[in-house]
Amino acid sequence: MSIDRMTQPAAAKPSASKNTETEVKSAARTIELLEMLAGETRPLTLSEIASRLSFPVSSVHQLLRTLVSRGWLATTTDGVGGGYTIGVRALMTGMSFLERDPVVQAMKPILTMLREELGETIHLARLDGSRMVYLVSRESEHQLRAVSRVGQALPAHATGLGKAALAALPDEEVQQRLGETLVQITPHTIDSMPELLADLALTRRRGYAAEQEENTVGNACIAVAIPDVPGHYAVSCSVPLMRMTPERASTIAQTLQVGVRMASNSLAGQGMR
Repeated sequence: MSIDRMTQPAAAKPSASKNTETEVKSAARTIELLEMLAGETRPLTLSEIASRLSFPVSSVHQLLRTLVSRGWLATTTDGVGGGYTIGVRALMTGMSFLERDPVVQAMKPILTMLREELGETIHLARLDGSRMVYLVSRESEHQLRAVSRVGQALPAHATGLGKAALAALPDEEVQQRLGETLVQITPHTIDSMPELLADLALTRRRGYAAEQEENTVGNACIAVAIPDVPGHYAVSCSVPLMRMTPERASTIAQTLQVGVRMASNSLAGQGMR
């Protein structure tokens, strides 16, 4: 039985802009290359990168040499050959964003509090187009637990965090952001827009999003959006399915809502609302 029924009464990459009037071609190619490698779990060779991006090998080679020399990419060597992966400069830039984001800073102590109170893994993420980017995590101390996903981006429709953030938007904007084709990550992932819109309507009525094995088999998630701040943030509690019950889901939702109100009040005091 799904969490929704129990609690209720009876790596798509972002598409680059094609506006040639405003884009600088070399800059656009550089961004596409970095975004593509950021979504990979293993190093890619020169030929793989050129093939995936449909760029000339000579152009890709020049970009790679420049990015490696500046620290944005790193080279690796294994028994088969060399490859390229994201470098330390990208990490430094990402950390700079986190250190300057007022929502992240306001949420850090609250995430720790939520983890201590609920005993499960807590995530903070932000909506980026059609994806949720994981910004901060506080992992559970249980041996069986959801793992940290900081820096990863997952399709918004397949995560509790994403559904919480999307529910704060009008249906028209949801459709515009996601399109009509929804990728199916697991057999349980919502893969049709009408079904997703119905799920978002339910999320709005009850005040939190619920997700069960829609992006990771064996895991469930409860998530709440942070209202009235720019950027469409949400906080979630991820729980192994074996520890999730209707009562547990209700307790998690109420606890997350308290944490979100604390963050919202703190941000209001900083003029963020």
